[in-house]
Amino acid sequence: MTRLVVVSAGLSTPSSTQLLADRLAAAVGEALEEVEVTRVELRALAHELTDQLLTGFPGAALTAAQDAVRAADGVVAVTPIYSASYSGLFKTFFDVLEPGALDGTPVLIAATGGTGRHSLALEHALRPLFAHLRAVVVPTGVYAATDDFAGTDLDARITRAAGELALLAGKVSRTDAAAPAARGRRTAAEELADPTPFEQLLREASGG
Repeated sequence: MTRLVVVSAGLSTPSSTQLLADRLAAAVGEALEEVEVTRVELRALAHELTDQLLTGFPGAALTAAQDAVRAADGVVAVTPIYSASYSGLFKTFFDVLEPGALDGTPVLIAATGGTGRHSLALEHALRPLFAHLRAVVVPTGVYAATDDFAGTDLDARITRAAGELALLAGKVSRTDAAAPAARGRRTAAEELADPTPFEQLLREASGG
Protein backbone atom coordinates (compact mmCIF):
# COMPACT_ATOMS: atom_id res chain seq x y z
CA MET A 1 0.00 0.00 0.00
CA THR A 2 1.45 3.37 -1.07
CA ARG A 3 0.86 6.15 1.45
CA LEU A 4 0.09 9.46 -0.26
CA VAL A 5 -0.30 12.71 1.68
CA VAL A 6 -1.91 15.71 0.00
CA VAL A 7 -1.10 19.05 1.62
CA SER A 8 -3.34 21.92 0.53
CA ALA A 9 -3.02 25.54 1.68
CA GLY A 10 -6.27 26.94 0.30
CA LEU A 11 -7.84 29.63 2.47
CA SER A 12 -11.48 29.16 1.54
CA THR A 13 -13.84 26.18 1.32
CA PRO A 14 -14.04 25.20 -1.43
CA SER A 15 -11.01 26.77 -3.15
CA SER A 16 -9.20 26.37 -6.45
CA THR A 17 -6.19 25.13 -4.48
CA GLN A 18 -8.26 22.39 -2.88
CA LEU A 19 -9.77 21.53 -6.27
CA LEU A 20 -6.34 21.15 -7.85
CA ALA A 21 -5.15 19.06 -4.90
CA ASP A 22 -8.15 16.73 -5.29
CA ARG A 23 -7.53 16.29 -9.01
CA LEU A 24 -3.86 15.53 -8.44
CA ALA A 25 -4.69 13.01 -5.70
CA ALA A 26 -7.19 11.28 -7.97
CA ALA A 27 -4.67 11.11 -10.82
CA VAL A 28 -1.96 9.63 -8.58
CA GLY A 29 -4.50 7.13 -7.26
CA GLU A 30 -5.29 6.03 -10.80
CA ALA A 31 -1.59 5.56 -11.56
CA LEU A 32 -1.03 3.31 -8.53
CA GLU A 33 -2.63 -0.05 -7.85
CA GLU A 34 -3.12 0.49 -4.13
CA VAL A 35 -2.93 3.88 -2.46
CA GLU A 36 -3.97 5.28 0.92
CA VAL A 37 -4.63 9.02 0.68
CA THR A 38 -4.39 11.36 3.67
CA ARG A 39 -5.50 14.94 3.11
CA VAL A 40 -4.01 17.76 5.15
CA GLU A 41 -5.96 21.02 4.87
CA LEU A 42 -3.74 23.71 6.38
CA ARG A 43 -6.60 26.16 6.84
CA ALA A 44 -7.90 23.94 9.64
CA LEU A 45 -4.45 23.86 11.25
CA ALA A 46 -3.72 27.61 11.15
CA HIS A 47 -4.19 28.18 14.89
CA GLU A 48 -2.13 25.14 15.85
CA LEU A 49 0.65 26.23 13.48
CA THR A 50 0.76 29.62 15.18
CA ASP A 51 0.79 27.96 18.59
CA GLN A 52 3.75 25.79 17.61
CA LEU A 53 5.67 28.81 16.34
CA LEU A 54 5.08 30.55 19.69
CA THR A 55 5.44 27.63 22.08
CA GLY A 56 7.40 25.01 20.17
CA PHE A 57 4.72 22.36 20.75
CA PRO A 58 2.22 21.14 18.12
CA GLY A 59 -1.39 20.36 18.94
CA ALA A 60 -2.96 16.96 18.38
CA ALA A 61 -4.27 17.63 14.85
CA LEU A 62 -1.00 19.19 13.71
CA THR A 63 0.99 16.31 15.22
CA ALA A 64 -1.14 13.85 13.25
CA ALA A 65 -0.53 15.80 10.03
CA GLN A 66 3.22 15.94 10.65
CA ASP A 67 3.32 12.21 11.42
CA ALA A 68 1.47 11.49 8.17
CA VAL A 69 3.95 13.53 6.12
CA ARG A 70 6.89 11.88 7.88
CA ALA A 71 5.56 8.40 7.04
CA ALA A 72 4.42 9.20 3.49
CA ASP A 73 5.71 7.40 0.41
CA GLY A 74 4.79 10.47 -1.64
CA VAL A 75 3.52 14.00 -1.03
CA VAL A 76 1.42 16.34 -3.16
CA ALA A 77 1.98 19.94 -1.99
CA VAL A 78 -0.35 22.64 -3.32
CA THR A 79 -0.36 26.34 -2.46
CA PRO A 80 -2.00 29.50 -3.72
CA ILE A 81 0.48 32.06 -5.01
CA TYR A 82 0.62 35.39 -3.18
CA SER A 83 3.17 38.12 -4.04
CA ALA A 84 4.90 35.77 -6.51
CA SER A 85 5.53 33.01 -3.94
CA TYR A 86 3.89 30.37 -1.74
CA SER A 87 1.52 31.47 0.99
CA GLY A 88 2.68 32.09 4.54
CA LEU A 89 0.44 29.29 5.81
CA PHE A 90 2.06 26.82 3.40
CA LYS A 91 5.59 27.88 4.36
CA THR A 92 4.83 27.74 8.08
CA PHE A 93 3.72 24.11 7.89
CA PHE A 94 6.98 23.03 6.29
CA ASP A 95 8.99 25.35 8.58
CA VAL A 96 7.80 23.50 11.69
CA LEU A 97 8.40 19.98 10.36
CA GLU A 98 11.23 18.31 12.24
CA PRO A 99 14.55 18.19 10.34
CA GLY A 100 14.81 15.19 8.04
CA ALA A 101 11.04 14.58 7.88
CA LEU A 102 11.06 14.80 4.06
CA ASP A 103 14.47 13.24 3.38
CA GLY A 104 14.18 11.22 0.17
CA THR A 105 10.40 11.67 -0.08
CA PRO A 106 9.02 12.15 -3.60
CA VAL A 107 7.06 15.43 -3.77
CA LEU A 108 4.81 16.80 -6.50
CA ILE A 109 4.67 20.60 -6.33
CA ALA A 110 1.61 22.50 -7.53
CA ALA A 111 0.13 25.97 -7.23
CA THR A 112 -2.84 28.09 -8.19
CA GLY A 113 -3.12 31.77 -9.09
CA GLY A 114 -5.29 34.30 -10.80
CA THR A 115 -3.19 34.48 -13.98
CA GLY A 116 -0.44 32.52 -15.69
CA ARG A 117 2.09 35.25 -14.87
CA HIS A 118 2.88 33.57 -11.55
CA SER A 119 3.65 30.12 -12.96
CA LEU A 120 7.40 30.53 -12.48
CA ALA A 121 6.84 30.54 -8.71
CA LEU A 122 6.97 26.76 -8.98
CA GLU A 123 10.60 26.97 -10.06
CA HIS A 124 11.94 29.94 -8.09
CA ALA A 125 10.04 29.33 -4.83
CA LEU A 126 8.59 25.83 -4.37
CA ARG A 127 11.28 23.71 -6.00
CA PRO A 128 14.15 25.31 -4.01
CA LEU A 129 12.13 24.96 -0.79
CA PHE A 130 11.73 21.20 -1.16
CA ALA A 131 15.27 20.77 -2.44
CA HIS A 132 16.42 22.42 0.80
CA LEU A 133 14.27 19.92 2.72
CA ARG A 134 16.04 17.12 0.79
CA ALA A 135 12.85 15.87 -0.82
CA VAL A 136 12.87 14.38 -4.34
CA VAL A 137 10.83 16.84 -6.42
CA VAL A 138 9.25 15.30 -9.53
CA PRO A 139 10.23 16.97 -12.83
CA THR A 140 6.77 18.25 -13.72
CA GLY A 141 5.19 20.91 -11.54
CA VAL A 142 1.55 21.88 -12.04
CA TYR A 143 0.43 25.50 -12.05
CA ALA A 144 -3.23 26.28 -12.60
CA ALA A 145 -4.49 29.78 -13.32
CA THR A 146 -8.20 30.47 -13.08
CA ASP A 147 -8.72 30.00 -16.83
CA ASP A 148 -6.84 26.68 -16.85
CA PHE A 149 -9.64 24.85 -15.06
CA ALA A 150 -11.85 25.27 -18.12
CA GLY A 151 -9.32 23.82 -20.59
CA THR A 152 -7.81 20.43 -21.39
CA ASP A 153 -4.15 21.45 -21.08
CA LEU A 154 -4.33 21.17 -17.29
CA ASP A 155 -5.51 17.56 -17.51
CA ALA A 156 -2.41 16.58 -19.47
CA ARG A 157 -0.08 18.25 -16.98
CA ILE A 158 -1.86 16.65 -14.03
CA THR A 159 -1.63 13.21 -15.63
CA ARG A 160 2.07 13.58 -16.41
CA ALA A 161 3.02 14.89 -12.96
CA ALA A 162 0.91 12.25 -11.21
CA GLY A 163 2.58 9.52 -13.24
CA GLU A 164 6.02 10.78 -12.24
CA LEU A 165 5.08 10.83 -8.56
CA ALA A 166 3.48 7.39 -8.77
CA LEU A 167 6.63 5.97 -10.37
CA LEU A 168 8.80 7.27 -7.53
CA ALA A 169 6.41 6.68 -4.63
CA GLY A 170 5.47 3.18 -5.78
CA LYS A 171 8.99 1.89 -6.37
CA VAL A 172 11.39 3.86 -4.16
CA SER A 173 11.00 3.45 -0.42
CA ARG A 174 12.09 6.09 2.09
CA THR A 175 14.81 3.76 3.41
CA ASP A 176 16.21 3.10 -0.07
CA ALA A 177 16.29 6.79 -0.94
CA ALA A 178 17.96 7.81 2.30
CA ALA A 179 20.55 5.02 2.46
CA PRO A 180 22.30 4.43 -0.88
CA ALA A 181 25.21 2.72 0.88
CA ALA A 182 22.88 -0.04 2.04
CA ARG A 183 22.32 -0.96 -1.62
CA GLY A 184 26.04 -1.01 -2.44
CA ARG A 185 26.15 2.61 -3.65
CA ARG A 186 28.50 5.14 -2.12
CA THR A 187 27.21 8.19 -0.29
CA ALA A 188 28.00 11.73 -1.42
CA ALA A 189 30.45 12.13 1.49
CA GLU A 190 32.30 8.99 0.42
CA GLU A 191 32.51 10.19 -3.16
CA LEU A 192 33.96 13.54 -2.07
CA ALA A 193 36.53 11.88 0.18
CA ASP A 194 37.60 9.35 -2.45
CA PRO A 195 36.22 10.22 -5.94
CA THR A 196 35.48 7.37 -8.34
CA PRO A 197 37.91 7.55 -11.32
CA PHE A 198 36.30 8.94 -14.47
CA GLU A 199 37.37 5.85 -16.46
CA GLN A 200 35.45 3.63 -14.04
CA LEU A 201 32.35 5.77 -14.33
CA LEU A 202 32.52 5.44 -18.13
CA ARG A 203 32.84 1.66 -17.89
CA GLU A 204 29.86 1.41 -15.52
CA ALA A 205 27.73 3.67 -17.72
CA SER A 206 28.49 1.51 -20.76
CA GLY A 207 27.75 -1.71 -18.91
CA GLY A 208 31.39 -2.75 -18.82
